[in-house]
Amino acid sequence: MTNMSEIIIIAHNIRSTHNVGALFRTADGFGVSKIILSGYTPYPRIPRDPRLPHIADKLTAQIHKTALGAEKMVTFEYSQQPWLDTLKADGYRIVGLEQTNQSVPLHTYLAPEKVALLIGEEVHGIKQPLLDQCDDIIEITMVGKKESFNVSVATGIALYALTT
Repeated sequence: MTNMSEIIIIAHNIRSTHNVGALFRTADGFGVSKIILSGYTPYPRIPRDPRLPHIADKLTAQIHKTALGAEKMVTFEYSQQPWLDTLKADGYRIVGLEQTNQSVPLHTYLAPEKVALLIGEEVHGIKQPLLDQCDDIIEITMVGKKESFNVSVATGIALYALTT
């Protein structure tokens, strides 16, 4: 990596365990310091897990199927809320990955020293109340007929651009 940004991923309301597993693999590959899984995003088993054991085991196994062990290598935490204010207080710039009227093309964005990359729902993206808390919003320029990439693919593209 030529850009020495410290990056945290905030995955809010991601529904697919396969996407979560892919996020862990991608985060490991790009040296992401932590993943915060929030809202209804599924997460691997945690100490004192509040979920029923069979549910925690099932979700952990599904995430592992795509993560292939990266879920044990990348630091993560689960929180119902993404706590963007806490990250801002710790010096992170909240960067939403979303197509909006305010977003700037990813290839023109210069990553700050500390980035908290916020990604949202697979279908509806990041909800407006969270977008309103972002310091910056970046988007991947699309050329084809589809309007967006899969959330885990888009995260990989964004991480590549933010770290090179």
